[in-house]
Amino acid sequence: MPVAPDRSADQQTAEVADCIFELIGRIVGQAEQVAHRLSIPAPFIKVLHTLDCPMAMKELGKRLHCDPSFVTLIADMLEKRGLARREPHAADRRVKNIVLTSEGEALKQRVEAEITARMPWNRALNESERAQLLALIRKMLSAGHDCEADAGASAKEALHGLFTSALQDSVAQDANPANSPAAAGR
Repeated sequence: MPVAPDRSADQQTAEVADCIFELIGRIVGQAEQVAHRLSIPAPFIKVLHTLDCPMAMKELGKRLHCDPSFVTLIADMLEKRGLARREPHAADRRVKNIVLTSEGEALKQRVEAEITARMPWNRALNESERAQLLALIRKMLSAGHDCEADAGASAKEALHGLFTSALQDSVAQDANPANSPAAAGR
């Protein structure tokens, strides 16, 4: 006779998943509010956070889990807004680095400060609790390597779709200044 699964363990697993999804939703919501207030596409927050300058565009693509053509779109948008420029790599001129301009660096610092101040672990947890949380997250991430091959492609496609949609919205908004947040305040 098979043993029935422990109901409390199943219930706890469901509650953990619910809480994690709610936390992620809140974090994304906070990031979207910051992006809206700063009049930048929400994906720029991830790009600015990820971008250690100078960085090869190929490396940025790896860190963002997106293909080279999409990194080109990101670089184009950053350049158009005066936040970054492309430069040849010092050792290999075939490689293009993306480098934040002084405006890009200032925006990155501002975004990082605002996001950091809004994150729940900085508001609700003390230093010891944050260290425990970080250790637990790292433990879960290291255990997730077994599932990455299966989930990697769909996660990459979803992220690409999110970035593409937000950047296309930004391009459309730039093309029609009457729809910009600055114009809305007039």
